[in-house]
Amino acid sequence: MTDPQRDDPQVVARDRERERQRQRDREEMHGRHTGAGKVDAWSAAQEMVVPGATPGGFHHDMQPRGQKESFFQRYRGLILGFTFALGALAVWQIVYWLAFWPPVFVPSPHDVWDAFIRTSTVHDGVKGWSDRYLYEHLWASMRRILIGSFVAVVVGVPLGLLLGTSRWARGLFEPGVTFIRALPPLAYFSLLVIWFGIDETPKVILLVLAALPPVVLATSDAVRNVSQDRLIALRTLGASPYQVVGYGVFPSVLPEIMTGIRVAVLFAFTTVVAAETINGMPGIGGMVRDAQRFNQADVVIMGIIVIGIAGIVLDLIVQLLDRVLVPWGAEL
Repeated sequence: MTDPQRDDPQVVARDRERERQRQRDREEMHGRHTGAGKVDAWSAAQEMVVPGATPGGFHHDMQPRGQKESFFQRYRGLILGFTFALGALAVWQIVYWLAFWPPVFVPSPHDVWDAFIRTSTVHDGVKGWSDRYLYEHLWASMRRILIGSFVAVVVGVPLGLLLGTSRWARGLFEPGVTFIRALPPLAYFSLLVIWFGIDETPKVILLVLAALPPVVLATSDAVRNVSQDRLIALRTLGASPYQVVGYGVFPSVLPEIMTGIRVAVLFAFTTVVAAETINGMPGIGGMVRDAQRFNQADVVIMGIIVIGIAGIVLDLIVQLLDRVLVPWGAEL
């Protein structure tokens, strides 16, 4: 007796398609071992080196899977930060009402807000602070920070790559980088003023020296910690030295480099007030220093808050660049 299913044309066609698929799989596996499937093997190696890598570029699925997040889960960081700010503002107002210290030392939040308005507008015929608006002081400081951080990245990344790949270079330069990192900025700022005067040059150099060590050390450590299995896999597949660097070393170290840049920018922010203590006008640090001489605590506190908010905004920008430029960083 014949099986009715075997005589069914659809069943016969499905069986033939399965057999052809098995044959294609066997040929593909045979091609990989004999070199015919080198392109497929190279793509597989890229996928192993950098998850999500394909010959056409990098792809990263940022969409969450599974259950949809609630509003609080999605914006938890923002909500908690806003709640903390409101709590700190409430404690500040309560301390002012209790009058533990004179208002000249601890002004109220309203007084600080008034200082913000005065420095941002023309008040009683006076333009801002020292004849410049608050945004002009802020931009002067931001420009110094951006220049110093940019120079630190341009110099620090190649130097970090050199330190990570050469023991000779590491023994020669790493003690100097550590020495600079250990010194507080004010320790050598006076010397920079003696050498370069009181214009923009010593301020920018000070910010470069503050931002350089994090970039150098982060890059150097990242290069030394690159997985050797990835590099061996690329060399085994016949990758050239440039392909090893492009597909193996650089994608692996780039997330750490971005982390070093983020830390460097924050270091530059903590140094800008020290850099603007001498002839820092215009500049937010110079404005704070000038207000401190006249015991104007409201302007000092306002300047500190503005510096902190600007630092948070710039840090968020660096994080955004990290996600855009290094989409595979979370998977390494």
